Amino acid sequence: MNQQRRDMLRVSTVLGLAVATGLMTPKDARAAAEGWNSAAFDTKSLNDTIKALGGTTAATSKDLVITAPDIAENGAVVPVSVTTKLADVQQIAILVEKNPNALSANFTIPPGTDAYVSTRVKMAQTSNIHALVKVDGKWLVASKEIKVTLGGCGG
Repeated sequence: MNQQRRDMLRVSTVLGLAVATGLMTPKDARAAAEGWNSAAFDTKSLNDTIKALGGTTAATSKDLVITAPDIAENGAVVPVSVTTKLADVQQIAILVEKNPNALSANFTIPPGTDAYVSTRVKMAQTSNIHALVKVDGKWLVASKEIKVTLGGCGG
C-alpha cells in the first residue's frame, strides 16, 4: 500500500471515530478531510470563484473538453465531465453560471493522474457551464451552454 493511501485511511478512521462519538458532525468531517474551501463555494460568478481559488484570471483554452448534454430534461441531475490531455493539472472545478452559488464541484488532481472528472450537477435554469482547470499554477477555462427544460418537453 502506498503512503498516500495509508494517510487517507488514517484520516478517515480518525474522522469516522470523531463522528461516531459525537465530537464532529458528518459535514465537518467531510470538510476537514477534503480541505473544504467554503469561500469558493459561496461565490456568485466565474471571476469571484477564480479569486476564491487563489487565481487572478483564467485564459480560454481549447485543450479543455466539457462533455454534457446540449439539452437537460431534468435540471436536478445533469451529467458533466471535464477532461484534458494537458500535463501537470492540479485542479478541476465545475461552475454553473446562473445557479445561486456558481461553484458546483472542485477536484484536486494528484500528480501523475489523468485529468478527468465526471459528476452530476444541479442546474436551476438554462445556463453556461464553466470548466476551470489549474495547470502549472495558471487557470484555464472552457464553457458550454446547457438548456434546461421543464418536464422534459424539449422546449
